[in-house]
Amino acid sequence: MTHTGTATSPEITADLIRDLLRERHPDLAHHPLRLGARGWDNQVWRLGEDLAVRLPWATAGADALLRKEYAWLPLLAPGLPMRVPVPQRLGEPSERFPRPWIVTTWVPGEPADRAAATRGPQAAEALAGFLTALHRPAPADAPEGRGRGVALAEAERGFRGLVESATGFGLLPDPEAVRAIWDDAVAAPVWEGPALWLHGDLHPANVLTADGTFCGVIDFGDMCAGDPACDLAAAWILLPDGAAPAFHRAYLPGADPATLRRARGWAVVKALAGLVIGDAGVHGRPGGKASWGPPARASLGRLLATSGATASG
Repeated sequence: MTHTGTATSPEITADLIRDLLRERHPDLAHHPLRLGARGWDNQVWRLGEDLAVRLPWATAGADALLRKEYAWLPLLAPGLPMRVPVPQRLGEPSERFPRPWIVTTWVPGEPADRAAATRGPQAAEALAGFLTALHRPAPADAPEGRGRGVALAEAERGFRGLVESATGFGLLPDPEAVRAIWDDAVAAPVWEGPALWLHGDLHPANVLTADGTFCGVIDFGDMCAGDPACDLAAAWILLPDGAAPAFHRAYLPGADPATLRRARGWAVVKALAGLVIGDAGVHGRPGGKASWGPPARASLGRLLATSGATASG
């Protein structure tokens, strides 16, 4: 969720995408096109009924993330129990569009920042099943994350910046309670197991819902290998109130107390980022969305309530 650098891309239109398809993948050029979403890094355009085109539009780092997904996600997707956008084709930079782009499968569902999961037990089981399948030892050449899956102490500067921003915008009535959760997480023993495959960016805009539970996971640009606590933060970020214990019971690798402490620290970072992006906005960053604010406030409330502090907001 925390991305650096901006980049200028040509205006992305249906005509541009149609031209790119004719140039690179003409067998797909006749399918209907319609805008699906403008995300933080990429725009997603639905291509026919079963495919989508993803093109970077706002951040300089998006190019490498798309190439990472194209290289690695097809290897992981067959073992995952929820639908994910499997890359099918790669479009190389050209004079018409000077950045790489990909064609993926289309994943139906509503983003959880707009349609939150409401069936707690079913959502907990679905999320635990997904992470149980994903969290396998990664190969030595697995990609590194951009500050994901690392020791929490490495994220200290980012955490403090988010606390300052949220406090400055009047979004954090009790910053000391938030710092207490963070300090406890940083003090927890570090991960000593193998580096596991991680999604790296499980927040409400990247998980899809249908009928009150989770049905798909998108945007694997931050996939990497590391400490599973980074992904286990999703129990507080995505699930409705009271559902986290069911998730922890269903997550088959198990999560020891130290890992859960670190996961709460990652959850605080994700909640704060959602507050700042959603409620305060990010100047000059078109991916910021007001819909990120409400789930971030709910997440922070759950974290504070379970730490013995009183949730505010």
